[in-house]
Amino acid sequence: MANKYAYNKEGNEAKTARAMAKSLKISPKHCVEICNAIRGMDVSKAKAYLEDVIDMKQSVPFKRHNKKVGHRKGQKGWPSGRYPVKAAAEVLKVLVNAEANAEYKGMDTEKLVIEHISSHRGVVIRGAIPRAFGRVTPFNTPTTHIQIVVQEAN
Repeated sequence: MANKYAYNKEGNEAKTARAMAKSLKISPKHCVEICNAIRGMDVSKAKAYLEDVIDMKQSVPFKRHNKKVGHRKGQKGWPSGRYPVKAAAEVLKVLVNAEANAEYKGMDTEKLVIEHISSHRGVVIRGAIPRAFGRVTPFNTPTTHIQIVVQEAN
């Protein structure tokens, strides 16, 4: 069976659990910034962080896609950021799914660490808005794929 994860590190399969979501109707750029923010975190800390982002208590630092992004208070080390609520909610769902998969495998959910998290652009759903004089303006919806691999820390 072909492995469809970007993470192909050989290791102890009994200590890792995976989760994936495809073609989510969320911004790929927001997902990249969220993934960069929580990569390497404990699962419990990452879940608390994402819940704070959803409640707009803590912002996500926008380090790559930050053109004309305003500064946010309470950020450490990076001034520009946003509150991508919709994308954070979808990433949280996939993270909870990965945690449930780890629990099903018999792993200790208190010791889980995000070993790998990535987001990739999915297919673009084409749309159009009719304009004056018989013209049409494209109105496309981007989709995103998310992959998460959690590992039990020693």
